[in-house]
Amino acid sequence: MKKKYEKPVITRIETGFMNKFGSSPYYSRRIRKEIDGVPVEELVEKYGSPLFVISERRLRENYRRIYNAFATRYPNVQFGWSYKTNYLKTVCAILHQEGAWAEVVSGFEYEKARNLGIPGDKIIFNGPYKTYDVLKRAVEEGAHINIDHMDELVDLEKIAEELGRTIKVAIRLNMDTGIYPHWDRFGFNLESGQAHDAVKRMVWGGKLKLAGLHAHIGTFILEPDAYARAVEKMVQFGYEMEDTYGFKMEYIDIGGGFPSHIKLKGTYLPPDVAIPSIEEYAEKITSALYRNLRPGDFPKLILESGRAIVDEAEFLITTVIASKRLADGKKAYIVDAGVNLLFTAFWYKFNVEIDREVKGMNELSAIYGPLCMNIDILDDGIMLPPLERGTRLIFFPVGAYNNTQWMQFIEYRPNVVIVTEEGEVHLVREKEDLAYIEEKERLPEKFKLE
Repeated sequence: MKKKYEKPVITRIETGFMNKFGSSPYYSRRIRKEIDGVPVEELVEKYGSPLFVISERRLRENYRRIYNAFATRYPNVQFGWSYKTNYLKTVCAILHQEGAWAEVVSGFEYEKARNLGIPGDKIIFNGPYKTYDVLKRAVEEGAHINIDHMDELVDLEKIAEELGRTIKVAIRLNMDTGIYPHWDRFGFNLESGQAHDAVKRMVWGGKLKLAGLHAHIGTFILEPDAYARAVEKMVQFGYEMEDTYGFKMEYIDIGGGFPSHIKLKGTYLPPDVAIPSIEEYAEKITSALYRNLRPGDFPKLILESGRAIVDEAEFLITTVIASKRLADGKKAYIVDAGVNLLFTAFWYKFNVEIDREVKGMNELSAIYGPLCMNIDILDDGIMLPPLERGTRLIFFPVGAYNNTQWMQFIEYRPNVVIVTEEGEVHLVREKEDLAYIEEKERLPEKFKLE
């Protein structure tokens, strides 16, 4: 068959040494022909492309590794699975099987957890917006409520009065831990006295009882010492409230924010060098507890890790649908998945693997999605060999936030499957079609076409 003519392009040869961004200019040509023993081509033939693939084995292993890092260092540990990170029912169910509670940040997520069978007393309710009705339901069902602002505190006082009982609550704190930007949008500031004022209001009202403290200092935190500083401030504040007002710290919830092994765009070092191990985080956090807790005190340590648990347990299989040359001579590939499915592509540089051996020299390339918008870019600087139409590219890790922040925009959202520990494949979310998209739409008679 006659080959398609392509105008020659002069490309400067790079050496194999590390560049200033901490990576070799040569793509290592990582090959992935299977996921947990199931061939990539077999998955695509049955479920189509693009396709999200979850690994049950990886998900359980990640949870156990992170849980054990803390549980072997501190005797009273409880994980709350962060629903906003990935609230597919199968993912949530697996982590609940492993012992995690549900950590939710909205009425929608609260309802998802309850519908999945999680009792109220195993739900941690965070977030800046909790409607009065949902808040009342959460109180009645015994959820652990972390108050975000004074208006919510007032709502809870009204609910306590309606129910004729005192309600146990916690407050969310924000503080300076040396991490910037400083997340002061959520909760009560510690240094300015806001947190103390909130507790004084509880004492004055007499309807709420402080039982815990919560903080979430940020996301993708690369400094374990920041958590140690947060724990120290939380414990000191807790004892101050205990000594002044008689409240007892039943739990300290330090939130999440632990990173997965993915590369942040613009960072120099690769993840294996830049990202501390989970053991380093656990050691800093539990050591800070032991240094600051009074003898005999072991309040429950709650963690709400999401990204570090699920990110590396999911893959996205895509297919090359076209290739072209850009005006500057750079090679560009168009695949059938874009930022509608990988919203986190704006911040992270994924590992990209090929489903087959490919001959030819690597060159600097871009990977674009199928959307008719200029920002649909999955990678604008990756070394790839010449790829034929139909080649599968596997993006990894993609488990965190992509299945919750994905968009129905221009293209349908695809199937999601899970490969079980036994090697079986199950469909866990069916791909969309036009009937699904238009199900909630209504066309008034006036605008119907004849």
